[in-house]
Amino acid sequence: MAQIYLPTPLRRLTSGQAKVVADGRTVEEALVALERQFPGLREQLREPTGEVRRFINVFVNGTEIRMLQGPATPLRDGDEVSIIPAMAGGTD
Repeated sequence: MAQIYLPTPLRRLTSGQAKVVADGRTVEEALVALERQFPGLREQLREPTGEVRRFINVFVNGTEIRMLQGPATPLRDGDEVSIIPAMAGGTD
């Protein structure tokens, strides 16, 4: 099982848990398991097409999945998956 780290804005859907575990041989499978376990999470993470929203960054052991195999990135027991929303804003 992978350990999934969730940002503060999503913790309202996990009863305040910052870290949860999810089964899956790939990032996609782990996300689907996570979305089943915590209703409402899918709408926060996915586009209506099912793709991970472009402003949501998913890391496996510190590497962003877009630099790996995307949602098909394989997972091993004990891998750490971090879900990080992109930050924007600031001043000129």
